[in-house]
Amino acid sequence: MNRIVLISACAAAAAFVCSCGGNNKKAEVGPVTFLSEETTTVHVANPDAPEYDVITKPQVDLASLPVDKDGYYILFDGTRLDGWRGYGKDAVPSKWSIEDGCLKFSGTGSGEGQTLEGGDIIFAHKFKNFKLEFEWKVSKGGNSGVFYLAQEVQSEKDGNKKYEHIYLSAPEYQVLDNANHPDALLGVDGNRQSASLYDMIPAKPQNQNPFENWNKGGIMVYKGTVVHSQNDVNVVEYHLWTPEWTEMLQNSKFSQEKWPIAFDLLNNCGGPDHEGYIGFQDHGDDVWFRNIRIKVLD
Repeated sequence: MNRIVLISACAAAAAFVCSCGGNNKKAEVGPVTFLSEETTTVHVANPDAPEYDVITKPQVDLASLPVDKDGYYILFDGTRLDGWRGYGKDAVPSKWSIEDGCLKFSGTGSGEGQTLEGGDIIFAHKFKNFKLEFEWKVSKGGNSGVFYLAQEVQSEKDGNKKYEHIYLSAPEYQVLDNANHPDALLGVDGNRQSASLYDMIPAKPQNQNPFENWNKGGIMVYKGTVVHSQNDVNVVEYHLWTPEWTEMLQNSKFSQEKWPIAFDLLNNCGGPDHEGYIGFQDHGDDVWFRNIRIKVLD
């Protein structure tokens, strides 16, 4: 039986500092506010996947974020990383920095071999129905991704607990230099090229701007309907939590046979409340993001 455990934790680090206390206690942190939550345990019965825990730390109070004229919350304003932290960490890893008003990951050239100074990052609030907008560019041959509905998942092996990769629980909007990274030629029908639902649905039309040029990305999630856009064109549409979604997973690298824990998490992505984190990927290459904003559609 899988155990989903929501843990209220104190996170004290460079990215943010919070105070633990009662339910919905607000902790002031510079320009953003965090909400603490009581510990909750939900049992999910599925004997086909290994046992795992989903960890939920204090969440950013959206009321403390700036809102632009279009009604979007500003997740990154080009000057501060308040509300951001490493996946499975309490601080933003040092490989992520602010450069010329952009959120930059400085690659190591090691692909997915993440170092302690790197790793994926998330914004510390779980979103349910939303429209996310961002701009991105990569270096020549660069690879990254944008995750949504992500969970922080721990599993245990040989008595030791570790965080599983973020992509086991989250659909991925692919960020890639299509012309120079070999992943663009893998998968099926271009389903690993930029703006695709990684390894499942290709972005069509494929309208990417070349490496070191800015692209505009968009992800909308509303009651299970998901749309990816690239440079103001809708290029992917699919529907979560449906038989078709399960079938897509079974035909991908995340199938129940190949990767049972990924299949279990993705088939039920967002957990029982159908909500999760926005995340950006460390894939070992230089990547830049800017103008990151989100509109809640609830």
